[in-house]
Amino acid sequence: MKLMPIRFMLLLLALLPAGVYATALNNLPGGVAAALAQAGIPASEVGIYVHDLTSDREVLSFGADKALNPASTMKLLTTFAALELLGPAFTWKTEAWLDGTLDGDRLNGNLVLKGYGDPKFSMESLWLFLRDLRNRGMRDIGGDVLLDRSFFAIDSHDPALFDNEPSRPYNVGADALLINYRTFRLQFVPDERKQAVGIFAEPVLPQTLIVNDLRLGPGSCDVWPEKPSINDNTLTFSGVFPSGCGEKFRYFSLLPANDYAQALFRQFWQQVGGTWSGNVRDVELPATATLFSTWESPPLSELIRDVNKFSINVMARQMFLTLGARPNPPAMLEKSQRILREWLERRGLFFPELVVENGAGLSRTDRISSRHLAQVLIAAYRSPVMPEYIASLSLTAVDGTMKKRLSNSPVAGQAHMKTGYIEGVRAIGGYTLDTRGRMLAVVLIINHPAARNAQPVQDALLEWVYAGQDSR
Repeated sequence: MKLMPIRFMLLLLALLPAGVYATALNNLPGGVAAALAQAGIPASEVGIYVHDLTSDREVLSFGADKALNPASTMKLLTTFAALELLGPAFTWKTEAWLDGTLDGDRLNGNLVLKGYGDPKFSMESLWLFLRDLRNRGMRDIGGDVLLDRSFFAIDSHDPALFDNEPSRPYNVGADALLINYRTFRLQFVPDERKQAVGIFAEPVLPQTLIVNDLRLGPGSCDVWPEKPSINDNTLTFSGVFPSGCGEKFRYFSLLPANDYAQALFRQFWQQVGGTWSGNVRDVELPATATLFSTWESPPLSELIRDVNKFSINVMARQMFLTLGARPNPPAMLEKSQRILREWLERRGLFFPELVVENGAGLSRTDRISSRHLAQVLIAAYRSPVMPEYIASLSLTAVDGTMKKRLSNSPVAGQAHMKTGYIEGVRAIGGYTLDTRGRMLAVVLIINHPAARNAQPVQDALLEWVYAGQDSR
């Protein structure tokens, strides 16, 4: 975003009520105040805090002590806590146990899979894990596949509760045996010769039906029919798919956990050369079962990159619950909330307004001030895990949720940021270099119905911070 001309900025400020005008003019950078006015957001609904980490001084504080909903920038707190409390090399395991005897290559009994909250037990992980079971000599499973999810003691999750969008992947709940985020991907492939659009699913789930009524038409990709009509497990896509879109993909979650697990297990077990005709059901690990194989996740330092760069909510939920499972499982939200607060207090950080519902920021009740979220960033910058932490944040104009932001700005490639957005909330937090090479911690939180229009406000603040002392 280019900075607005001064004349236009002052015209916008003049349109504000006198009290708000004075506050904005006296305490906010001009470009930020102008962007707020243009977005229709009152300055009273904003919290901003900027801290120079090089000189250890406050640079900007505006509404910094208001308790606001930070949306997904709450992941800044969750991932820092996970790095310090679990350690950057921490890994999650998933176990395969035999509830029966292995006679040659046939299991006379049940196979038990026990999960410990792996945030990224993807379909590739499942396939490789099952391949390992085959390599260890198992081919035919005579009984059922039993799933032990008891490591997380949590209430059943309603994916429609947050915003009545139960098929959206961000609404998937935590699960000690979460497989592939319980999602499937649809790839939309335009065919100019046939004037049609192909839709391809991965993985293929026999319980779901995709109805393709899309038509390929001319035009740019400003709008395309990404949201289908949903009836039970049937997704119907209709309307015109603009040829300018090229190939697109979207993720969905439709099936209950056990139906999803059964579909993937049956498909992948067959692919690796196994046979099985049983069913999937829940159970706690039988005392007589024997351990057969263990899968280990990538380290936490790698997984937080997915959490922060791409804001994957269910991974953040898994990490947050894992905090409450050590040293005494099972994990519970109340345990994680208590351990998080105790860790903050040991660090000398006291946030009386803090409310953390699930660690992901997908919440209507979460609260933190911009000053205190910035204190998290300041503490992380001074922590031994600082390199892993900063590397997990999106780099402006380069990757993650900031990939398409500020590409024509001097801030491109200069700021590591975490974004946050839910209805009525827009937030950003992270680290920005300025023109003199100094590092600054930056937090901006907006809670207002017009928050959806606030991206230019964020961009204006980052550009002001980057401009350095000359602009301050």
